Amino acid sequence: MVSLVATVHAGHRTHGYRWTAAFIRINYGYECSDNYIYKCFRYLGIKSETKHQPHYRPRKERDRYPNLIFTTWDTVDRPRQVIVSDMTVFKFWILYFEVTFYFDVFTKEILSYKIAERRGSREQYIDGLTEVIELLKGTTEPVVIHTDQGSVYASMAYNDLIKDTTIVRSMSRAGKPTDNPVNESLNGWMKEELYMDFRIGDCRTREEFKTVVEQYVVYYNNQRPCYAIGYDTPVNYRKRFNRGEIERKNTFESRVLTEKPKNARKRRKQAD
Repeated sequence: MVSLVATVHAGHRTHGYRWTAAFIRINYGYECSDNYIYKCFRYLGIKSETKHQPHYRPRKERDRYPNLIFTTWDTVDRPRQVIVSDMTVFKFWILYFEVTFYFDVFTKEILSYKIAERRGSREQYIDGLTEVIELLKGTTEPVVIHTDQGSVYASMAYNDLIKDTTIVRSMSRAGKPTDNPVNESLNGWMKEELYMDFRIGDCRTREEFKTVVEQYVVYYNNQRPCYAIGYDTPVNYRKRFNRGEIERKNTFESRVLTEKPKNARKRRKQAD
């Protein structure tokens, strides 16, 4: 059926999957649903075509720093090689808190976290980066810090801090939260556990909130098994690497940057 869909589309490129499904039912006598033909289109990487293509103005370049990761997160091969940061919000009862985290992509360890003193504060971003820079003292290999294009992350005050360090900046594309999947995923899991297991929603003061977050970070780094690192804990995983128990594969330097997701590349390769 897939080859038939490809043949029909080759002869009738202006039509979509619904028309193609109807054409096959009428002219070939096969019973096939529109949804099945749609999946064939997706598998083959094809779609209806028209000569009246919309014309878009090229997007003005707004990315202050290039994306140095894209879909190559699995190539990170040592601790503190790539660090990601983002701000997440906790809202419950009458309380509102903004917390900025810095994660190690390789070990999933929380390297730093800062709670904003007020809504819209900028200091927690900079204070967190200052703490990370202190952790990286003595590091001679380059360290990529990847963030979104938030105003603080793009500011001169923030990026002036990394001058004369081994830190290299990387940014997600505008409007592309999927460019930072590690941070998005970890933030989701952490919130779930903080609300369900640590009952952070029962806090009624800022001090109570700070205490619960501090307890959680200690638990997360030292006690919580993490699936992405073979159900080890982040701190122990880093220590095992430093002892030579985990092989460094040297895959990050040879990564090939591309905006196209892996599943799309895989389908295209299979279709070819």
